[in-house]
Amino acid sequence: MGKRPGQCYRECDRPAFTRKKYIHRQPPSRIVSFDMGNNGGIFEVELSLIGLERCQIRHQALEAARIASNRHMTKTVGRKNYHLRIRPKPFHFLRENKMISGAGADRVQDGMRKAWGKVIGVAARVKPKQALITVRTDRQHIKETMVALKKAAPKLPTPCKIVFDKIDPELRRKLGYGVVRKKGASLVMG
Repeated sequence: MGKRPGQCYRECDRPAFTRKKYIHRQPPSRIVSFDMGNNGGIFEVELSLIGLERCQIRHQALEAARIASNRHMTKTVGRKNYHLRIRPKPFHFLRENKMISGAGADRVQDGMRKAWGKVIGVAARVKPKQALITVRTDRQHIKETMVALKKAAPKLPTPCKIVFDKIDPELRRKLGYGVVRKKGASLVMG
């Protein structure tokens, strides 16, 4: 029996479940590494992919977004010219009440209401406007970084925007990227 589609676990409709005391077999997280590229490098520009809605992101989706963005950055920029970080950590356990599927299964099994279920995976719970992926790079690699973040956005179950977290104001004006919002120093692209 295969896994249910990601849309079944997108909504935050239940309280967060992170207690490992009651879980006998913890599913491993698919995320290989949270930091890629040059970790100790000093870079001029910092861009983030932010989620716009409250949702749960499964660890498979985070890994797919990481692979897509990291592959593009490695091919176009080189491994020493960026630092990519996956920001949310999957701590929330997802449960599923397994049911019989197939012909005539409805006569055999009715199921129980509000059943507890077994743990099938982990997910990260995301608030609106929370950073999902952050990339630090130099000014000559801004366009490639934005393309990499745009490739990662469709892998995630929430609409996303690209935001400048750190950029020189003179460089921002020179490149022609909008006006900074009043509250913070972040610049919305999108």
